[in-house]
Amino acid sequence: MHVPDGFIDVPVSAATGVVAAGAVAVALRGARRELDERTAPLAGLVAAFVFAAQMLNFPVAAGTSGHLLGGALAAVLVGPYTGVLCVSVVLLMQGILFADGGLTALGVNITDMAVVTTVVSYALFRGLVRVLPRTRRSVTVSSFVAALVSVPASALAFTLIYAVGGTTDLPIGKVLTAMVGVHVLIGVGEAAITALTVGAVIAVRPDLVYGARGLTAPLKLRVGGPRGELVDVASAPTAASSAAATVTADSPATATATGAGPLTASGGPAGARSNRTVWVTGLVTALVLAGFVSFYASASPDGLEKVAADQGIDKKAEPHHAADSPLADYGVRDVADARLSGGLAGAIGVGATVVVGSGVFWAVRRRRTYAAGAVGRAASATGTGGSGGSGGFGGSGGSGDSADSGAGRADATGRAVPGERG
Repeated sequence: MHVPDGFIDVPVSAATGVVAAGAVAVALRGARRELDERTAPLAGLVAAFVFAAQMLNFPVAAGTSGHLLGGALAAVLVGPYTGVLCVSVVLLMQGILFADGGLTALGVNITDMAVVTTVVSYALFRGLVRVLPRTRRSVTVSSFVAALVSVPASALAFTLIYAVGGTTDLPIGKVLTAMVGVHVLIGVGEAAITALTVGAVIAVRPDLVYGARGLTAPLKLRVGGPRGELVDVASAPTAASSAAATVTADSPATATATGAGPLTASGGPAGARSNRTVWVTGLVTALVLAGFVSFYASASPDGLEKVAADQGIDKKAEPHHAADSPLADYGVRDVADARLSGGLAGAIGVGATVVVGSGVFWAVRRRRTYAAGAVGRAASATGTGGSGGSGGFGGSGGSGDSADSGAGRADATGRAVPGERG
């Protein structure tokens, strides 16, 4: 659904550019709250995967194809704000390097394909997750429905933009019927790809799925011994801390939980779970999709191209400003072999997207870390000393200006007890 130059007039293109810039600014601010040590390294990978998947046009009707938009997928995996940024990075790379989607229409494309799809899909996703059972299957089902709806919603958004600023005079009712009709079919493919991807990630690393946070089963701490005991760490942290305090060399503790690794005696992870395997697997998958599988993608025009040709929307389409790019139309200039040319272009696109995307998300994450450090320094400068650190086994530490009072000690049950003044 990449809108080329000439479909929308200059004033409306400029207005949507302002809307898109504002949305990206809001997303940059919101992404600071979403990007943490788990999601930040993977957000660039999600952008690269969306880029690769968008190269895989699949047939949906006679002479028509569709491809992933990616807003729902990105929103569920890394959060809605970060999702807007992921798809925006993809659209920027496609417009500049591959002459896919007009440069003057970049604001239209970001508004339509990044903002609308992400906002609509994530709002629906959160609503479904709240009413469905709190299970991983519910997350997958909700992502399917959200992705399905997001595509015709994007088609509706384009039709509204075209109604205001279209360069050809056509009956809007016919355009709306054609756009929404074909994009409902494309939405089925989008939903299948989204659900399969979310389901695959959630099966191996549910902790990396933003939309699944808070839905995992409670952790259980098993205390060894002749009369084994189970303690619910998640719902009774104080009890868990007390149980952890009783663990000795003769009564080792292990933990079992869906998607969680072994726990130490203190209830924390036995070892940091590295994202490297997921990152490498995802990157290789994206490279294979873009560099090899894309050669077998449908060559039929996508939904917007088909409707534009049938309805006459493309009568005033303009040549792309980056038509002379060495990677225009997803091929490498001067490489005669079509398979090799397309594969190299796809691999370059994946690499460029992951580099640019990772750079953006690293900067956003760094900004969040810097802001948190500034808040901590400001708190220290007030003279209160901030929090004195957490007490043993879950007890709250004393405030910084009463450190010598002994406050913040905790008994074995995790309850704080007052300190004694000497």
